[in-house]
Amino acid sequence: MKQDPNSHISDQQLLNSFYSSRDNHWLGILLQRYTLLLLGVCMKYLKNEEEAKDCVQQVFLKAITELHKYKVEYFKSWLYMVAKNHCLMKLRDKQGRTPAEIKEQMAITPEDDPGMAPHLEKDRQLEMMEECLQELNKEQKQCVTLFYLEKRSYNEITDITGFSLMQVKSYIQNGKRNLKILLERRLNQS
Repeated sequence: MKQDPNSHISDQQLLNSFYSSRDNHWLGILLQRYTLLLLGVCMKYLKNEEEAKDCVQQVFLKAITELHKYKVEYFKSWLYMVAKNHCLMKLRDKQGRTPAEIKEQMAITPEDDPGMAPHLEKDRQLEMMEECLQELNKEQKQCVTLFYLEKRSYNEITDITGFSLMQVKSYIQNGKRNLKILLERRLNQS
């Protein structure tokens, strides 16, 4: 596998270059980075390599269209959600056409395949964490996302957000604590 000549450019820098120039070249570099991630997401839901490859292409087209209309701050998590939603819609459409076939595929339970239970639980927890992240205030959500999901340093976060170093540390610390509280509350409810 060849080395990405643009690996030194962050996702945010590529997005900013795209938004300032509207040149799809920057999106192409960005989308190419996440081809394998998207294929993995699509395979997870569709369980069919050809369908998954088709979906990756459709997600690319949707991403290009949407990014021309809307400004996205956290590209990787946004792209993941676009792919996941696209696959779920595809499964729903398929279910309408061939309900018996899909119901059989979806009827696999953790009892049928005990190795599946931890994956299902992890998916459930990740979805809950994403929902809880949306409940944080804007500053905490932004700093927590940049630090934990985009692996940015404190200094990078101060440059991106304009917050002071002390504010960034505070938003991350308080955001992490609030996220934990919200997540524990949800886990106790379910």
